[in-house]
Amino acid sequence: MAITKDQKTQILQELVDKFGRSKSVVFSDYRGLDVASVSDLRNKLREKDAETKVAKKTLIKLAAKENNIDGLGDEMLTGPVSATFSYEDEMAGLKVLFNFSKVNENLKLLGGVINGEVVGADEIIQLAKLPGREELLAKLIGSMNAPVSGFVGILGNLLGGFVRVLNAYKDTLPAEAVQEAPKEEPAPVAETPAPAEESVSTDTAGPQGDAVETAQEPSQEEEKKEE
Repeated sequence: MAITKDQKTQILQELVDKFGRSKSVVFSDYRGLDVASVSDLRNKLREKDAETKVAKKTLIKLAAKENNIDGLGDEMLTGPVSATFSYEDEMAGLKVLFNFSKVNENLKLLGGVINGEVVGADEIIQLAKLPGREELLAKLIGSMNAPVSGFVGILGNLLGGFVRVLNAYKDTLPAEAVQEAPKEEPAPVAETPAPAEESVSTDTAGPQGDAVETAQEPSQEEEKKEE
């Protein structure tokens, strides 16, 4: 069924956008795949943040050229072509297509675009065999954990040796030194004596050491005489 000019323009704009957002594009020949197989492939790609688009080869070339990608020849885009776009991980779509082609011979990899560079089918297959991002991250985390686990083991050995040295030193001490020292009872708190009342001395030492009689209150008789 022929498509209109407006439909071609819309498809071309979609392809230009997908080429611009994707980290890799893989072209494949899907002839011989039934509807169930195509649906299964699309679901697997969707899980990896990738999608496939079937379009005319002329529109694919135009969309690639709009993104400054040259070198897409007719020898690469043969037969009905689907373009698989990977948006998050450039290896995701490659691996899904490669693994799918191993169990379904009707899917054939033709080549693709990796980071703006056109590569052939052999390069696509070799790249698909390399570890993916998730596998590389798992290996990186494993290599980072290895030194940590080794350090924990060494630290445990050092602490164990230190404890053994302490135990050996304890065995060399006299038995009475190892026994627990008796607990000392707290000393009783001395009561603070109350301050003594000040007493007035009847005699005080004068400047020459003589006793000086202190002043006393006049008696009643002396008071009467004075009167």
